[in-house]
Amino acid sequence: MSDPNPATLHELLLICGEDDVETVSDALMELDALAVSVEDADADTDAEKALFGEPGMPAPRGGWQRSVVKALFPNEAEATECATLILAQDWAQDVHVQAIQAVAEQDWVRLTQSQFQPVEITPEFWIVPSWHQAPPQARQIMRLDPGLAFGTGTHPTTRMCLRWIARHQDLAPTWQRVLDYGCGSGILAIGAALHGAQNIDAVDIDPAAIIASKANAEANQVTLRAALPDAAQGEYPLVMANILATPLKLLAPLLCAHLAPGAHLILAGILERQADELKEAYAPWLKLEVSDSEEGWILMSAQRI
Repeated sequence: MSDPNPATLHELLLICGEDDVETVSDALMELDALAVSVEDADADTDAEKALFGEPGMPAPRGGWQRSVVKALFPNEAEATECATLILAQDWAQDVHVQAIQAVAEQDWVRLTQSQFQPVEITPEFWIVPSWHQAPPQARQIMRLDPGLAFGTGTHPTTRMCLRWIARHQDLAPTWQRVLDYGCGSGILAIGAALHGAQNIDAVDIDPAAIIASKANAEANQVTLRAALPDAAQGEYPLVMANILATPLKLLAPLLCAHLAPGAHLILAGILERQADELKEAYAPWLKLEVSDSEEGWILMSAQRI
């Protein structure tokens, strides 16, 4: 039965083992969850176990033997789509959906913002929310409020993409057109604009992402076009996509078709063990290589010859 009020917040509950908690949580955040939490799946039973640290003892584990990972979404459709994408991942064989349920409205966006601190990309380049002062060492600043679309620079995949942009600023004169595919909050598109890129298309299937990208671009006084994916037309000297491995593999023909001669392709949302899968998927068009890694995630890049 469909939800009579499509604006009602919905919670996705996933059951997974301790080893999968961090991967599932990271994936949920990359798939635009408004909030993510982890609980003991065996709470209030004889199998319940406490997680806590003691002085001189190892740090507490990241999850229980059986954990419930809860993620909040703006509506039932987005929660369902997220569950479908995660279960399609090769690492999700032992992940199961416990429920998708409506929840009482709360100011989850404000809660997310209260947890968002300035983020260092490089010693000179920082992401700073509008309610914080910029660090004194920052020379390049992005003002970013996450809104209803996630992408705050706190996740390793986003940081790696922005680091790539900052470290390749000498290429900016060639970035006369840029495509950010799956733009979320617009963070990568804005990062490119701040470093000299022109004529930027930031596209996403989520209308909330388009709204957030436009607002964040305005806050940073940069120009970009935020729209649905069919707005991406022609070839670009720089194409970026920070999504997840499975959709990146499916998007290989489309993304490569948008590469101008000599263009750079930047892909993120990929776990270290998925590198060979991505290389194989993109092999008909170009040679992907791992160009950065952080906390088990990798950044892959290639240049069209």
